[in-house]
Amino acid sequence: MFWHKCVQFYFHLPIIVRLLLSVSILMIMFGSLIHLIEPDHFPSVFDGIWWAIVTGSTVGYGDYVPLSTIGKIIAILLILAGGGFVTFYMATLSAGTIKFEQDLSEGKTAYKGTDHTIIIGWNERTKQLIDMFETHNLNTETVLIDHSLNKLSYQEHHIHYIKGEPTSDKTLQKANIEQAKYIVITSDPNLTEEQADRQTILSIIAARGNNASIRIISEILTEMQRKNAIRAGADVIVRSNNFMSSLFYQSLFQTNPQVTEIIAKTLEEQQFCSQLVDEDLIDKDFYFCAQHFLANRKWLIGLFREEEMILHPDFALRIKKGDSLIFLQPLEHNRKQVE
Repeated sequence: MFWHKCVQFYFHLPIIVRLLLSVSILMIMFGSLIHLIEPDHFPSVFDGIWWAIVTGSTVGYGDYVPLSTIGKIIAILLILAGGGFVTFYMATLSAGTIKFEQDLSEGKTAYKGTDHTIIIGWNERTKQLIDMFETHNLNTETVLIDHSLNKLSYQEHHIHYIKGEPTSDKTLQKANIEQAKYIVITSDPNLTEEQADRQTILSIIAARGNNASIRIISEILTEMQRKNAIRAGADVIVRSNNFMSSLFYQSLFQTNPQVTEIIAKTLEEQQFCSQLVDEDLIDKDFYFCAQHFLANRKWLIGLFREEEMILHPDFALRIKKGDSLIFLQPLEHNRKQVE
């Protein structure tokens, strides 16, 4: 019964572990045997094991050599048996390493890390976002979920790729969504706007169902689906069509052709933030608050008051309790907060 359990345990081990265990047992057995047969020439079991490993691996340093006929017969058996085991182990280890790298590139390997960022969809927006992570040294591991890619080189992109549908629990669990911190859901460019938004909402529901506390940032293309995305559980809605329309509008009435580059650079290096007004700023005018924020490298540009956004108000405007101040700050400030 005990032997049967040992055999079951052995064959349930991964093949690399089984081979290593087999090689170790074989070397210990031959090392102990040669020590018993020639104790004068192999004064300790460790010396015998050292000889067995050197001989079995065909390195053959020659520092220990059996002198008796029985010892030489044991050496022959060791070379025949041990050499095959060691060669097979090394070949299996090499094949396993290559297969793991292939599985990693083909999106078949589950992610085991924590506090990571999951991005759904491989497109130009995703690529630029990942580049920004690297440029600003954001201390977060990135996991990509996509169903269209056949392969994504880990060495080139330094992200963990999971191939599959983002609405599938199995795919999300392979991305270890339960221990993820953020998830960014981008729209599928291969679908119509209505289809892409429906797919996005299903992805939001699946993500929220697998992790109730994860922060979900989602791209929505049509206005009518914005509320549905919020109902599904999205924390932040990015309406990319509205943003692009605003850029076009800005470009139409500007003689400076670099206006879009200015906006893009601002978004790349500055972070738009809002926070509830501090007690010591209540009843102060907007100009005083702006000076206070500038001392901390923050540029005050407006405020939220009773769900109304007020940008560039009169400097004499008094700040009230419950107002949320809107400001710009260097992206490095938020990066430190994330870390």
